[in-house]
Amino acid sequence: MRTVVLIMIVLFKLIFGFSKAQLQVGFYNNVCPNAESIVAGFVKDAANSNPQIPAIMLRLHFHDCFVEGCDGSILIDNGKDSERLAFAHQGVQGYDVIENAKAKLESVCPGVVSCSDIVTMAARDAVAFSRGPVYEVETGRKDGLVSNLNLADRMPDVKDSIQLLKQKFNEKGLNDKDLVVLSAAHTIGTTACFFMGDRLYNFAPGGGPDPSINPSFLPELTHTCPKNGNVNTRLPIDRGSGEKFDNQILQNIRSGFAVLQSDAKLMDDPTTKGIVDSYFGALSPLIGPSFEADFVNSMVRMGRIGTKTGSNGNIRRVCKAFN
Repeated sequence: MRTVVLIMIVLFKLIFGFSKAQLQVGFYNNVCPNAESIVAGFVKDAANSNPQIPAIMLRLHFHDCFVEGCDGSILIDNGKDSERLAFAHQGVQGYDVIENAKAKLESVCPGVVSCSDIVTMAARDAVAFSRGPVYEVETGRKDGLVSNLNLADRMPDVKDSIQLLKQKFNEKGLNDKDLVVLSAAHTIGTTACFFMGDRLYNFAPGGGPDPSINPSFLPELTHTCPKNGNVNTRLPIDRGSGEKFDNQILQNIRSGFAVLQSDAKLMDDPTTKGIVDSYFGALSPLIGPSFEADFVNSMVRMGRIGTKTGSNGNIRRVCKAFN
């Protein structure tokens, strides 16, 4: 009898411990009921002041998750070795929005809401603010205990081949559809001419522009980003629909109007090309896949990468510093 009781206790602990470690929708409902609305308020206020905030928050979430997992490691500012200083993270912003939301949450629910969850919630709110799908996110992450710029070496890059992009996504447990629809997050936001130079003027092999660029689009790009021009000049990544969340970015990619080289590469592989095309079939509006539903699914899947729970992480008091 004693053996049976012990087995039941062990099983209970295993099941209970496992359930505690899982992310869940509404994790803060009881312990900090206003957590999600507080974060949404800060994203909305920031976006009202800067229309690029939604894209900035999406990019921050992506860059955080693709290094040590969705653990807030990119938020740490611990000197010259900070992950946020990695070359792959250049141009990433939005730290102040997360820090401001965290300060408010600490005043309301001290020691409860993780910085990594704030990043995830802010990305979700950014999509909604851009007239994209409204969806729920899983929360319950803890903040990571490591942040180092050398750990960002495997971030996807605009110059990666489609094979390398697929490999990098696969390493994070994401599939080819995730690659396509998460790349389509470029439906909002801008990029700098810094990322366009080689594609427009020194595309390997042979030099010159990337031949995948639609000839009618090339003059528009070179006018905005002239050779030896200001590399900080910015242009919409989604031509004609840069402030609205929609699938126009995928139509642009199909038509040779991709701004970023990595987006254009989606057409170089039969699988990823087929996924892009699947959203534009003759019967797609009726029986085809839903881009918005697929995007939500991939965002949730990305949000599960490398999450820290239990003793693998903690709740930071401020997001830019370890406790």
